[in-house]
Amino acid sequence: MLKTIKAPSLSTVLKASTVAGLAAAVLATGVPLEITRSYAEAVKVEAPSVPSFANVVDAVSPAVVSVRVESRVKPASDEDGNGFSFDFNGRGFDDLPDALKPFFRQFGEQQGRRGPPGAHPPGPGQHEGRLRPVAQGSGFFISEDGYIVTNNHVVSDGAAFVAVMKDGTELDAKLIGKDPRTDLAVLKVDGKGKKFTYVNWADDNNVRVGDWVVAVGNPFGLGGTVTAGIVSARGRDIGSGPYDDYLQVDAAVNRGNSGGPTFNLSGQVVGINTAIFSPSGGSVGIAFAIPASTAKDVVADLMKDGQVSRGYLGVQIQPVTKDIADSLGLSEASGALVVNAQAGTPGEKAGLKAGDVVTAVNGETVKDARDLSRRIGAMTPGKKVELSVWRSGKSQPVTVELGTLPADQQQASTDDGDQAPEAQTPASEKALADLGLTVGPADDGKGLQITGIDPNSDAADKGIKEGEKITSVNNQEVSTADDVVKVLNQAKKDGRTRALFQIQSKEGSRFVALPVENQG
Repeated sequence: MLKTIKAPSLSTVLKASTVAGLAAAVLATGVPLEITRSYAEAVKVEAPSVPSFANVVDAVSPAVVSVRVESRVKPASDEDGNGFSFDFNGRGFDDLPDALKPFFRQFGEQQGRRGPPGAHPPGPGQHEGRLRPVAQGSGFFISEDGYIVTNNHVVSDGAAFVAVMKDGTELDAKLIGKDPRTDLAVLKVDGKGKKFTYVNWADDNNVRVGDWVVAVGNPFGLGGTVTAGIVSARGRDIGSGPYDDYLQVDAAVNRGNSGGPTFNLSGQVVGINTAIFSPSGGSVGIAFAIPASTAKDVVADLMKDGQVSRGYLGVQIQPVTKDIADSLGLSEASGALVVNAQAGTPGEKAGLKAGDVVTAVNGETVKDARDLSRRIGAMTPGKKVELSVWRSGKSQPVTVELGTLPADQQQASTDDGDQAPEAQTPASEKALADLGLTVGPADDGKGLQITGIDPNSDAADKGIKEGEKITSVNNQEVSTADDVVKVLNQAKKDGRTRALFQIQSKEGSRFVALPVENQG
């Protein structure tokens, strides 16, 4: 007979275990031990030290303002010219449903004939429209007496301006001056004796790619917004003008940030936010700021007399590519190639001519055409400068007394020669056909008209088009295919691999380098 063993209850086991544990604690040492309970601790990680922008933001924020731009918006009117205008809560005549337009047009005609009771003819300025907000941007105080820096494109269409400070104070602002070439403008507010918190310019020589920057502005009307990032690149050309030299930053910059400052960690302005690259219209981390070195002098001129005076050479220039450098015998692709010197300008008076390459200004190397534009533009009109010019295979000095850059620069004029075209030989025509060009006499007798382009040729790859003209090759005027071949053969004897063709189009003149290896 099997004996049934009753299993101990859970409470019995726990009691036994506790007694055994206490016994073990006593027996092992001979002295009773104090038993303490243990608890798990919350996770805590020591964070690495990272820079905080709070001190910078606290210091500079009072100097940053939102800029509200107002313009006079005329009420929309019907096209019949009867003087009737319709304006209902900002909506014009064209916003009316089609079914209602005939009624209001007839009503307008009646009102135009007799007018409402007691009506008088409109006085001067009564049809100018009311001031309405049309744009908004950002800006910052650059002096304690109320001068504000912003972008030209923020204020260009405005009739009145309001600066909104960090604490919400609204101050009417006056436009002091603007400079479309650099997209800068200066406003002034009357603080009635109040001294404003202002900021200073940073030294561009100390701004490096990878430095931290902080952008403060008014994106989408959200005044006082702060974003941070780094300087991503320097010297960016975005095609906005001849003086492009932008800083690229990856701090979030959006619509409404235009004209606002980008600061370094010392609270100095390193750039003025001006443009963004964005497929979507919002920030993708690619923003462009006018560097402090460019803005500083322009803003000083605008504050002084409301305009900017720039040095002026009066020459049309283009970059020197590797192909062009090879065709001219230059050791490297740098400098600015003169396409044309306009008649009566300082450059023309000093002897500059098409085909010259300006390689230095006052002994300082010129990197490219933009660099020459910036250097000359930053100089005072009337100043004498020494240019190093590469001409006919050697460098020579040219002294120029700079003029004043006109408000609307004229396009370069074409050559005035009237040499008659000569008969073209089949051999010359074949030589040009090897370049991908078919030419004929120009209608005005100046140069060679391009009548055909081989789409698979170097000429087509360089953008030469049918209908344009060849006016010179290697700075020698040509009017026949024989003239061109003669110059190409001489280039081969001189060890050149390319020849410099001057191309004239409706847009102006330019130089294109084409190979000469297969010619002759």
